[in-house]
This record gives sequence, structure tokens and C-alpha cells, in this order.
Amino acid sequence: MSDLTFEQMLEESFKTIHNGEVVEGTVIDVKPDEIILNIGYKADGIITRSEYTNEPNADLTTMVSVGDSMTAKVLKVNDGEGQVLLTYKRLVAEKGNERLREAFENKEVLKAPVTQILGGGLSVVVEEARVFIPASLVSDTYEKDLNKYQGQEIEFVISEFNPRRNRIIGDRRQILVAEKAEKQKELFANLKVGDTVEGTVKNVTDFGAFIDLGGVDGLLHISEMSWGRVDNPKKLFQVGETVKVLVKDINDTKIALSLKFPETNPWNNAAEDFAAGKVVTGKVARMTDFGAFVELAPGVDALLHVSQISRAHVEKPSDVLKIGQEITAKVVDLNEEEKKISLSMKALEPAEETAEEVQTSEEE
Repeated sequence: MSDLTFEQMLEESFKTIHNGEVVEGTVIDVKPDEIILNIGYKADGIITRSEYTNEPNADLTTMVSVGDSMTAKVLKVNDGEGQVLLTYKRLVAEKGNERLREAFENKEVLKAPVTQILGGGLSVVVEEARVFIPASLVSDTYEKDLNKYQGQEIEFVISEFNPRRNRIIGDRRQILVAEKAEKQKELFANLKVGDTVEGTVKNVTDFGAFIDLGGVDGLLHISEMSWGRVDNPKKLFQVGETVKVLVKDINDTKIALSLKFPETNPWNNAAEDFAAGKVVTGKVARMTDFGAFVELAPGVDALLHVSQISRAHVEKPSDVLKIGQEITAKVVDLNEEEKKISLSMKALEPAEETAEEVQTSEEE
């Protein structure tokens, strides 16, 4: 007969457990901040809120029910109160780390929601394993505000995996760069000079606007925005606006765009609209000492020579004209080939009477 007491035999009937061991258990009670498990040991297992989830204010009664089976890992066989302290979160994270290791080795593209916006980047969670994506690896362009990514599901690859140093780094940028390169390849294969394409205004500067054509940016220079003059591109375009543009030139990966469509060229009807002898109106656009340039239509300037401003002597155009002033003049010459038009205001003034004409008139 055994010399063991009943209490000793009862204790022996329970399995022995060790720190770090993975155990199976059944939920026998749930509180908002802890879960109690029967793990077949002489003491119950306890999983605190912080060892179950990363959500700081989570109500565990809404996440776990009595009778649920759970797998957990032993943190302490005796937590000081005779209970076994368990962790669910860390066990899942270990499994998650293994998942991340495989993804790192296979260069697999992962997808996960952004759980936290940090000062230097984003935090995402894959099967309870945290991945940090530095701000420099979030996008292929500079991102001033990362808050727009909160809760957003994003794709990334693991570029560095070192769980011992708690360094698991994600990279979204290389995915975007690869996608952009593929789009560029496809676009350049089909794009040719003379095409009319639709794009989105990506950025506007003092010298032009950058248009996203679908993975490739083209430059719409200020000089190509209109047949007329453009002083400030920012007054014409807004970021996000959709525009139709003409492909003017392709040089390697650089695309020059234009809004000067051939069919809208104001010189197309110059022979009719600005024929010699025709009286026209326009605005003084700029002046020199030898004359004033008058805009008759956007992209069509004509020269009003100082000698043609008036029958009276004019020293310089600025003595009698102002920038922006509307004037009426007669076309005295049109050279379509060189795109030159000469005007005369003097030709519309009544001719001065000669002394002989005045004397004859008085005798009558």
C-alpha cells in the first residue's frame, strides 16, 4: 500500500507545469479585466486584460465567454496569490512572429490595418505581432500628415526581421515604387507625341503644373498653358483637378505637356480676322521705346509702332498709352508666315487740312 497521504495523491493527480509552457484550458469565469481558466492544474490560470489584447480599455466579457476553450502560455506558475499567470496575447504574437518570419524570407506582400499613428511612422498588427513602418517607408513621396492612414488597411513587405531586438520593420514604399514602375512601363509603351490624355493636377508651381497621367508625371510648363499669357499658374489650376492635355514631347522618362491644341490656334483664322485694312480692338500688353504690343486675341500680339500712334508727334508710347488700355486700330500689314501684324491708330484719325485747303474754303 502506498505511504502517500490522500492530499499528496490528489496533488500528484494534477499535471505539473512550467514557466513558458503552452497549456490548454476552459474559461470558467470572465470579468471585464480578466479571464479565469481551468487548466487541469491545482490552481486556476489567470489572463489579465493586458495579456489578452492590446486594446487598453477592452471589456473582456464582450470578447470571451464561459465554456470557451483557449490556448495560453505560462508566465508564472505562482503569481504570488497561488494562481497561474497566463498570457494569450504573447502566444499569439509568437505565432504572428513566425508568420512574419515566413513572409520576410519569402518576400511576401502582407495586408493589415493601421492600428496606431506614431511620431516616426505607422504601427500595424499581424496576428498580434506588431510591425513598425517608418514614415520614410510609408509612401514613395513625402507624407506630411500620416493621420489619414489611421484604420486604413495597407499592403507592405517585411524589410527587416529581428524579434530579439524588437525590430520588425515594414516597407510600403517599395511596393508603390514597383507598381509605379509597372504603370510607367505600360504607359510609355502606349503613349506617343500628339496624344490627348487625361490627368490629375498633382502639384502647381510658379513655372508650371505637374500632371499625374496614371503613374507618370508630365510637366505642363507655364508657356504651354494658354495661347495667351499666364502670369500665375496657381490661379488656373488646383491640386486634384482633372485636365485634358496634349503630349508635346517625350524625352526618356520626361513628358512635356501642353494645352495649346492645334485646332485652337488663334492664328488659324488670322487671314480673315486680322486682314490688312480691317479695324480691330485690343489691349496694350507691353511697351517699348519704339512701340506698343497690343493683344488682339490670346496668343496674337500686334505691333503698334510709335510713329503710328497719332498724327501728332509721340516721343514714346508710355506718354499716351497705358498697360491694359483698350485701343482701336487699323491693320496695315499681316505676315502669317512670321506671325507678325502691324497696326496704326493714326490711320483712323481724320487727315489734317493743308493751308491751301483752308484758304480755298475761306474764299468760298
